[in-house]
Amino acid sequence: MFKKVASDVLGLSDIGSVIGPADYDKVDADDYILHEDNEKIYFLIKSKTDEYCFTNRALIHLDGTSAISKKRSLKRYSYRENTISNVMLETAGTVDLDVEIKFVMAGISFSIDVHKKHIEELKDLYKALIRISEICIENEISMGYAEKSLNIASTTISRYASSEQSNINDNFRVLNETAFNWLMNSRKKYNVKDYGYVFEKYINN
Repeated sequence: MFKKVASDVLGLSDIGSVIGPADYDKVDADDYILHEDNEKIYFLIKSKTDEYCFTNRALIHLDGTSAISKKRSLKRYSYRENTISNVMLETAGTVDLDVEIKFVMAGISFSIDVHKKHIEELKDLYKALIRISEICIENEISMGYAEKSLNIASTTISRYASSEQSNINDNFRVLNETAFNWLMNSRKKYNVKDYGYVFEKYINN
């Protein structure tokens, strides 16, 4: 009985446990955080075989083959390159021991079982993932509008520039530089790399 309780507390059972910030440095995922680039762990779920580490920049999944093997497969999914969608939280029934946080990322359907005693922490993670999902959609739409606007402006200015044959080279250079800088600034604005501000707003641990 004692071994089972200790296993649950340390996140060593098949059902995951939420690991607190004080123990982040004790998990394997911490070795793969880009601390040098100010990457920070905001939420971590650990079971016997897996670790799901949510940082301000990515989801890091240490995928174990079995409970008795030390072999791990490290997978990193950056929020910038992989949109989060279909976020769901399934609460426990009367006799259930676990709750599930579900979402789709990089075309993969994640379903993470967590002990129901961590339901309050899971609610915080659910809120954070929902908000990141919304921001990704909003930014994708805004980027589409920005590119469409640039194309219209570029076409209009090109027609004007073509009529000024004596300055066509200078006009093309200025147009190209302006379009490039404007597009790069739009990408920086709408292609978010760091979601630390979202986790800090919703994660209360």
